[in-house]
Amino acid sequence: MHRAVGRRGGRVRSRWHLRVNAIVLGWLVAGAAVAIGHRGVPDARWLMVHLLLLGAVSAAILIWSAHFAEAVRRRPLRGGHRDQAIRLAAHTVGAVTTIVGMSTGRSTVVVIGSVLVALVVGWHAVVLWDQGRRALASSLGWTTSYFVAAALTLPVGIALGVLLARSDGSAHARLYVAHLATMLLGWIGLTVMGTLVTLWPTMLRVRVEPGAERAARQGLVALGSGLAVVVTGAATGMLGLAAAGVGLYASGLARTAAPLVGEARRRAPSSFATWSVAAAWVWLCGSVLSWTVMLATAASWPAAEVRVGALLAPLAVGFAAQVLLGSLSYLVPMILGGGPAVVRATNAIADRGGPARLVLVNGGLALCLLPGPSLLRVGASMLVLGALIWTPVLLVRVAVVSRRPRPAGPMPVVGPPGGPAAVPAEQVGRRRGRRGQSIAAGAALALVVVAGIAADPASVGLGAAAADGVQPSGTVVEIAVEARDMRFVPSSVQVQAGDELVLVVTNTDASVHDLVLDSGGGSGRLAPHATTRVEVGVVGRDLAGWCSIAGHRQMGMVFDVVVLGGSADGSTASEHDAGHAGDAGDAASADSAGDDLDLQAEPGPDAALRDAVLAPAAEPTVHRERLVVEEVETEVAPGVRQTIWTFGGTAPGPVLRGRVGDMFEITLVNDGSIGHSIDFHAGALAPDGPMRTIEPGEELTYRFTATRSGIWMYHCATMPMSLHIANGMFGAVIIDPPDLPAVDREYVLVQSEQYFGPQGDIADPALIAAESPDAVAFNGYPNQYDRRPLTARVGERVRIWVLDAGPNRSSAFHVVGGQFDTVFLEGAYQLGGPRAGAGETGGAQVLGLQPAQGGFVELVMPEAGHYPFVSHRMVDAERGAHGILAVTD
Repeated sequence: MHRAVGRRGGRVRSRWHLRVNAIVLGWLVAGAAVAIGHRGVPDARWLMVHLLLLGAVSAAILIWSAHFAEAVRRRPLRGGHRDQAIRLAAHTVGAVTTIVGMSTGRSTVVVIGSVLVALVVGWHAVVLWDQGRRALASSLGWTTSYFVAAALTLPVGIALGVLLARSDGSAHARLYVAHLATMLLGWIGLTVMGTLVTLWPTMLRVRVEPGAERAARQGLVALGSGLAVVVTGAATGMLGLAAAGVGLYASGLARTAAPLVGEARRRAPSSFATWSVAAAWVWLCGSVLSWTVMLATAASWPAAEVRVGALLAPLAVGFAAQVLLGSLSYLVPMILGGGPAVVRATNAIADRGGPARLVLVNGGLALCLLPGPSLLRVGASMLVLGALIWTPVLLVRVAVVSRRPRPAGPMPVVGPPGGPAAVPAEQVGRRRGRRGQSIAAGAALALVVVAGIAADPASVGLGAAAADGVQPSGTVVEIAVEARDMRFVPSSVQVQAGDELVLVVTNTDASVHDLVLDSGGGSGRLAPHATTRVEVGVVGRDLAGWCSIAGHRQMGMVFDVVVLGGSADGSTASEHDAGHAGDAGDAASADSAGDDLDLQAEPGPDAALRDAVLAPAAEPTVHRERLVVEEVETEVAPGVRQTIWTFGGTAPGPVLRGRVGDMFEITLVNDGSIGHSIDFHAGALAPDGPMRTIEPGEELTYRFTATRSGIWMYHCATMPMSLHIANGMFGAVIIDPPDLPAVDREYVLVQSEQYFGPQGDIADPALIAAESPDAVAFNGYPNQYDRRPLTARVGERVRIWVLDAGPNRSSAFHVVGGQFDTVFLEGAYQLGGPRAGAGETGGAQVLGLQPAQGGFVELVMPEAGHYPFVSHRMVDAERGAHGILAVTD
């Protein structure tokens, strides 16, 4: 009788976990989908992190912390599965709401979702505390204190995250560090450590290490105190105090880890599940130690933010994802049950390809974090993603096998052929198979490394030797070099042939820089205020150096090592430009896509065409927008594909419109690969903070009040500004003049120049410097309105707003066959307008604009026909600044 009841309870428990863990799987599928298509997803980095951590990991914590609390306390939680289901559903709604709110830039939606998640976790904490108060004492029941402490950190982390989205400057950096600490080290870290006290020995099939209880109790005190100190340091702006807090947290990790290491010594990990959890623990410990050093040595909070941001991948993927997938690989077969034979079969499924998955995830992640060619990191990240996706696929297979109907009666005992004597041979074969999987995965990583190095050998130090056969003199020459104001200072150094050269490179600029030498050496990318030593070695020939960030060399970031008495060739960095096609800023060294331009051809299916219709100003007086910097490869002219840098995925960026007195709150998110910024001409304020360059993964909030009317340019202000604007980073803000009359049709045209690099590459900095555009376009695509005309009817009043975004050329906007009776230029009516006299007979033919100037014209067409509109700099009209206004009766 008792056995039958136990079987029924096991089936109920199995069905429950099958259903609720489908939520975790759903989050993982969503995260994988965003990761696969991240180039086309706005703010993909933020989405991937939060789908994994706020979604999958947090849902798993709610499910499995309840499971372990009931197991160690031997008492069910109040409310049972019904209340757990309500909490899970509410968490899912709250997390989805938060993510949707952030993705759409709606702060109210973010707050609603965040509060709901915090309430759910608070309820969870109360239920766990209540269970501990009511339960009888048990040897390991106190481990639920970790779960309660973790749950208390999450509302703090959520509040910090909400404030983070509304801050900038030093305040943003302090909130960022505190938010990461409370969410990753608190909510996730404390839960994992409390779980592993009992789960880890269970997975290894050993007894809990003597002294584990005392170690874990002491560790919880150190861990919780460390988190409190970190938050206090961030709140008070004391970097040293925050560093001490992370160091205290590290000591707590060490204390709790000691028993876990002892248990692993008694029986080493042997399955994918155990090795995955062990690897996650290593990533956590390494990240926390690195975090401590980063904070302790950072010169400022913004510098600390940049450094700590580099730990997000090892903590999210190396630690959180691996501990989640490893634990599920053990727990799911166990909890689904089905009898010993079925559990053995499902465990074998969960363990398939384990060595390959482990090598790909951990080796690939290490490659992504090391300096090297971008192609190497892209290839390694694809292998990591594939290996991570592999595990949920196997867990679905486990669920399917466990639910298959089985014949009545005892399951046959399955053993290796030949009986017990054959077991050693099977074990040898299994070990060989696991070794083969590891070798195959290692070979895949090696192939990615070879391909990446072959694509950019200089980035890993492969180039013509600096020594050039000269005999070493034994003298070491150490020279300090600063990256400052888009220059290397000094820009040239002299050394004797045979001397050993060491460059101490410091980035004192506000943007990321690096120094690459044609010998293959280099500094790697340096965050603001970072310093590194470049061991050039013995030099026997002149060396050319440059900053490899796109366009920085063209701005003058070149560096020469002049060797005296050696086999110098007398060349300088500027003379080496044509020989370094690997530099992202040297598009001119390869074939230009301008050779493939055919302005008479039809646009392709993914051409970057744009509707010129201008929507009226919205009623709200506060305009909140989220502009995500994205790198998009698209067709920008017939026959030409370029990788453009965009605000919001389009070039020009979205048109913003309001009225005098309106407030604009713009959140800039950098989802690109280099630093960017934004400058709104429509706002008058000190540029130091809101217009600063932010690095990939960062964001800032730019607030201004529109006090004057006009069509205003916004653009990236990061140097070289000409390249950033020419490569797509510009847009328009229209502030309506008071009493702006209504018209029948309203359009907006933004003129800009195009300087094509190779197909699929960025704009050519050399063509920009030479002011030699390949094409000139309205709204980002030349001649697009020849094929998709603007429309009007005879007698309708048409208003056309025009902005010259440049970066270099002026515009002379003209409508062939039309005359302007109203001209508004740079904030004032030049002709016509609400206060014009009734008998005014003057007219205009051209709206003349210098780069960054704008205005609008109005006209009424007297008869049906096709009226071309052009820039009357006719060479630019012939380059694509041309369209049609089609007028019908």
